Amino acid sequence: MTTILYKNGKLPSRHGAADAIVAENGLITAVGNGKELALQLAGGSYSTVDWEGAHVLPGLVDSHLHLGMHGMKLDMLDFTGVSSKEEMLRMIRERAEVTPAGQWILGLGWNENEFSPAVAPHIGELDEITDRHPVFLTRTCFHAYLGNSEAFRRAGITEGTPDFTSGAYGRSEDGRLNGWVYEDASAPFMAVQPAPDYAAKKEAMRRGYLDALAHGITAVHTEDLRLLDSVETMLRIHRELKEEGLFFRTHQLLYNTYLPEVEALGLHAGQGDEWLRLGAVKLFTDGAIGGRTALLEQPYSDAPHTSGIAIYTQEQIHEITAAARRLGFPIAVHAIGDAAAHMTLTAMEHAPLPMSAALPDRFIHAQVLNAGLVQRMKKLRLIADVQPRFVASDFPWVLDRVGNERRDYLYAWNKLLSAGIPCAGGSDAPIEPINPFLGLHAAVTRRKPEETHDGYLPGEKLSVEEAVGLFTSGSAVAAGEEHERGAIAPGRWADFTVIDRDIHADPQELLQVKVQMTVVNGQVAYSAT
Repeated sequence: MTTILYKNGKLPSRHGAADAIVAENGLITAVGNGKELALQLAGGSYSTVDWEGAHVLPGLVDSHLHLGMHGMKLDMLDFTGVSSKEEMLRMIRERAEVTPAGQWILGLGWNENEFSPAVAPHIGELDEITDRHPVFLTRTCFHAYLGNSEAFRRAGITEGTPDFTSGAYGRSEDGRLNGWVYEDASAPFMAVQPAPDYAAKKEAMRRGYLDALAHGITAVHTEDLRLLDSVETMLRIHRELKEEGLFFRTHQLLYNTYLPEVEALGLHAGQGDEWLRLGAVKLFTDGAIGGRTALLEQPYSDAPHTSGIAIYTQEQIHEITAAARRLGFPIAVHAIGDAAAHMTLTAMEHAPLPMSAALPDRFIHAQVLNAGLVQRMKKLRLIADVQPRFVASDFPWVLDRVGNERRDYLYAWNKLLSAGIPCAGGSDAPIEPINPFLGLHAAVTRRKPEETHDGYLPGEKLSVEEAVGLFTSGSAVAAGEEHERGAIAPGRWADFTVIDRDIHADPQELLQVKVQMTVVNGQVAYSAT
């Protein structure tokens, strides 16, 4: 039996004067005074870890991201934080100068709404930089893209290529391609890019693990099959990383197109162990607000010619849901616009989740709602899977997209919690930074880190306790693990996020947090020293 005494920590206030925790074989067995716990352990074999006055939280869990793509992002052009089109073009030019002719130049994370003026590069500007490299750049939302003419040529897309039912190619007023690619119209570009081999995929996952641990994250709920391209590959990579000594937990969402492989392998929801468990079947109903592909009931206020893009018809969503239910899986549905929310809830109502199901359905993002939709959500066994950091990224321009008539239920996390709808919190990395403390800051302040106003739609602010709950108890409920983790208590997993300061007195402290240690299953998985 492996016994560890963690001492001299500052635990959440609910634990009173307790400053120590005993962990045995990965589980918390006692919480109390360090000296008293040491006396109880006297005579036995145990090791000690001194937290030296650091603050201890239950292990933070990111309930929604794409860990493999986050790992891949660390090798790509990263436009996160870029504030102008000129800076973005400069970075592409510099990469082109050192990239062998013919190789793809890939990048991600750009957001033209942060530029002044809010204009993205045009295909002509990309062509001026290079006609020797295909260039393909993924917008921060992962629902819109930019390519140069060489990328379009390799993908076989010409002026006469028709749009997809669930995607489109951007065009100028004269009908010429302008470089934009929306939603599933990206498929031809993805098909002609070199596919990463097994070693590259595994290395991307490894980098994702290590970066998450360094940010105090003890576990993630992730969807990686679109990168890894096989359920068996996904299971093998995570097994090998664990065997190599990486202590990290994953809860795997299964992209719906892989259901035949899931069925062939005989897998079911909740299957796995404390390191990897299978979750819901993931599907998309719409895109994102930034690229105006989120599906709205009424047209966009700043683009009345469009209401967004539906990825599937209602009947197709029913079919996917029925297939998941037949195999005993809940569904996890990406739904941002109110029309997409309606389609999602209709599918859940059409095929209700059995009460015997191990896990709840997941309503992912839920950014544009209304009172009627919230009432429907209350009647279903679901959890709202929200990303607080989107508030910092999307406001104020999102108000122009949707208009005042839809603002009351925008990113309305407080309304959801007040309605009794359980919520889990995530980053959606690599779309947003993986740092959970940036998400906590956005949930509490409803503003960007550099801003000082009262917040965007300040009635939706959460307390620090509520915000931390999204990443602890909320994520535990989403994974069906509410009795195993989410709190510091005997019988729960010994997962802790150890930081250098108190985050409750001043929300601005969230921006300065330094992670001192990340403990997973009673083992120090990351240490700053």
